[in-house]
Amino acid sequence: MNHPSTISSKLPKNGQSIFAVMSELAAEQDAINLSQGFPDFKPDSQLTKLVAEGMRKGFNQYAPMPGLLDLRHIIAEKTEDLYNIQYSALNEVTVVPGATYGIFAAISAVIKEDDEVILFEPAYDCYVPAIELNGGKPIRVELKFPNFSIDWAEVAKLVTFKTKMIIINTPHNPSGCILTADDMKQLTKLVHGSDIIILSDEVYEHIIFDNKRHESVALYPELAERSFIVSSFGKTYHTTGWKMGYILAPENLTRELRKVHQYLAFSTSSPMQYAYSKILLNPKTYTGLSSFYQEKRDYFVELVQGSRFGIQPCHGSYFQLLKYDKITDERDEDFAKRLTIEHKIASIPISVFYRNKTDNNVLRFCFAKSNKTLEKAAEILCSI
Repeated sequence: MNHPSTISSKLPKNGQSIFAVMSELAAEQDAINLSQGFPDFKPDSQLTKLVAEGMRKGFNQYAPMPGLLDLRHIIAEKTEDLYNIQYSALNEVTVVPGATYGIFAAISAVIKEDDEVILFEPAYDCYVPAIELNGGKPIRVELKFPNFSIDWAEVAKLVTFKTKMIIINTPHNPSGCILTADDMKQLTKLVHGSDIIILSDEVYEHIIFDNKRHESVALYPELAERSFIVSSFGKTYHTTGWKMGYILAPENLTRELRKVHQYLAFSTSSPMQYAYSKILLNPKTYTGLSSFYQEKRDYFVELVQGSRFGIQPCHGSYFQLLKYDKITDERDEDFAKRLTIEHKIASIPISVFYRNKTDNNVLRFCFAKSNKTLEKAAEILCSI
């Protein structure tokens, strides 16, 4: 086949994502895959039964563009119960095919040529491509290692008349750290009196540990009125392969979001929306998630306690960072690949989430796995 020779890439610096690279390597090497963030256990059997029930009841054609109204109503009710804020199910809740999609759609809805978007590194890898594809300019701020804290004075210096958006992520992927109430107060102060939009990636909102509170922007009225909040059913219900999420935003932002959404996917899976609308009626299916994953975090940490890896703080998400400076001085990408090939355990190097490849000698391990998987993984890690 003849290929045009004049194609100019819109993302010339981007190749295959690190998640695809490490998962493929893990499969090739028959290694334990603690790299990509997905559970290796089944979702609630009631949820899969509800999907089948939805199919039998005729939920097999296009859902309404913003999502099934019953589902949007229960999302709005859940949000009010958790964060004491009212969102209109009709005009401020939108069901989307996955959080990554939602982030792309939200950025596409408001970012124009030369708009500046402040984000924090290490940054989840879908943020920058979405900004650049829409002609925006990413403005990066490094979180302070080892606690991945934000220097808000540094952020304030980067705000200009071109600043259109600030992206935050809590609980944070890849670090497992969380933003505090003081962070939210600092952010509120920073954007006060401006037209800056907040994109808050909160896909791990129900996975937070040590009696900490999830500091959603929904808890802060001055932030909520200017924010897209992105949430994930996949992370909450162990169904990452279903690619289902939703976005909360005030009506003016939702209007722009839906303009983009209707031409990208239009709608998402009808029977799965039906299933989520039913299972969400039982709040225990999400309020119990923190204790479920804290047990797994604690078990994994206990298992690797005797290894040469240093255990970094983890207050949310289902990722544990392990520092390896007492083992080798290799770059994290090289060490991650060697661990996969020689020791049959796959992880994610953190330097790939920085533009400048900042390397603090830490790897990310996903503990959303069965205890049997965690035990096998820990046995390997303790042998190194």
